[in-house]
Amino acid sequence: MSLSVVISLCGGLGLFLYGMKSMSKAIETVAGAKLRHILEIFTTNRFSGLLVGIIFTVATQSSSACTAMVVSFVNAGLMNLTQAAGVIFGANIGTTVTSQLVSLNFSKYAPLILLTGVVMPMISKKEKVIHISDIITGFGILFLGLSTMSAAVSVLKTDEAVQEFLASLTNPFIALMVGLLLTATIQSSSVIVSIVILLAQQDLLSLPICLYLVLGTSIGGCSTSLLASLSGKKDAKRTAMIHLWFNVFGTIVVFILFLLFMDPIISFLQMLSSGNGRFVANAHLFIKITQVIVLFPFLKQLVWLSEKSIRGEDVKIGYRENFQLEYIGNKVVFNPATAVVDVIKEIDRMASLASENLNRAMNALITLDEEDIEEVYQVEKNINFLNHSITGYLVKINQSTLPIEDLKSLGALFHVVNDIERIGDHAENVADAARQRKESGTELSKTAQRELGQMLDKVNLLIRYSIEMFVKSDESHMQEVIKLEESVDEMEKELQANHITRLTNGECSPEAGMIFSDIVSGLERVGDHATNIAFAIHEDNEQVDPDKPEDR
Repeated sequence: MSLSVVISLCGGLGLFLYGMKSMSKAIETVAGAKLRHILEIFTTNRFSGLLVGIIFTVATQSSSACTAMVVSFVNAGLMNLTQAAGVIFGANIGTTVTSQLVSLNFSKYAPLILLTGVVMPMISKKEKVIHISDIITGFGILFLGLSTMSAAVSVLKTDEAVQEFLASLTNPFIALMVGLLLTATIQSSSVIVSIVILLAQQDLLSLPICLYLVLGTSIGGCSTSLLASLSGKKDAKRTAMIHLWFNVFGTIVVFILFLLFMDPIISFLQMLSSGNGRFVANAHLFIKITQVIVLFPFLKQLVWLSEKSIRGEDVKIGYRENFQLEYIGNKVVFNPATAVVDVIKEIDRMASLASENLNRAMNALITLDEEDIEEVYQVEKNINFLNHSITGYLVKINQSTLPIEDLKSLGALFHVVNDIERIGDHAENVADAARQRKESGTELSKTAQRELGQMLDKVNLLIRYSIEMFVKSDESHMQEVIKLEESVDEMEKELQANHITRLTNGECSPEAGMIFSDIVSGLERVGDHATNIAFAIHEDNEQVDPDKPEDR
């Protein structure tokens, strides 16, 4: 084999891999949020999960992207193992679309496809057009790489040494292992199947060996999900094990079928195919469908086996745990398509911490419990840690390739984290007032205590509705939030007036009056922050900062 042929093969392979990666990334950028939404909604059972897995993989042209996203979903607690298994089954069928496209020999149109993708951004500067052009360009590069490899492979047909080497590949098990190892190394079953298609088109491989090579890619293709799960939780690792066990058992079953019924299978596939390239593509589809048909009834058993393979439970991180992240950071799976979902869950955890701390501080204001006062300060440190960590993570993912819709929401997420941190600050202010009251012996009248409790109840309900709307991206409580926010504003004015009346009548001391007035003002601002959080789900405009005098 000459050096020029090796260079052509390597160059073609590089273009193919780059084109596939670029196309898949561009598709995820354009449609990633919608596809993720489909995964969230339509995977309620294994049958719908199977269908969604097929659709998702066909849309992104990458079973690796699908399984990696599923691993991330399970890691974030958005999908259980049974749902994940159904999607993985479907992804195994959906991945055959690439080999079908390759076998149709679009390579001759590669320059035209590539030119179309390059010219589109010159004609229109619209963001959507640019992203669609990225998809078309990636598609063109993919087939340009395929064309380059095809030209190099055609030269190999005259190389006796190569012919002898490929002809010596007669052992089914060795052929299967070659397919497995090559796929695990390149981390793309589509690439290896495409190469087999090219070799088959030049009659450099016998049809039975093509079948075993393609079969070997099934297990080798698990490397991506296994690597993606390494930094994840137990269930993320179990999801990757489901993918592995499915392909291991599926490969064993089909391997036995090939050994027993090779001639009838080849005859059947030849009847469906018009040439060796189409034969390999149809064989790929046949293998995947057979594996799913045989193993689908045993889905629950595969889930059970994955649980036995990865034993134990994760150490639960409560939302009050100090200085720890649960859903984001270096210890969990990172996937651009689910990064924003993970952030929202971490923000929800931070919001629970701030809300609880506000109530703890208000309780300490009345009871003067020193332990509660001290805990407010400790929890506030944790809230500050989460604020800095989440903000840093948002900056980091803003520099990665996120789906378009997720990129648009990043500004709102920064605002929400800031609003929650401000709620935490107000809790600390209340703790300061509690300590001041305890040290000075200042008394709050029963009327003042009752009014503060009533206002806190409204603020708590406002916070609960706002966080629920933000986390679920659901505007169903919007009217309640607006009415509550108006009610809290009116109540603040009313309580301030009542406070002045009590001062005038000598019913409370000036020191108690100052504490009462500050707390009421603080609760009103907490209500404003909560309202900002509610409005963040549908717009990312400049929000009012109730802690700035010019915004009050």
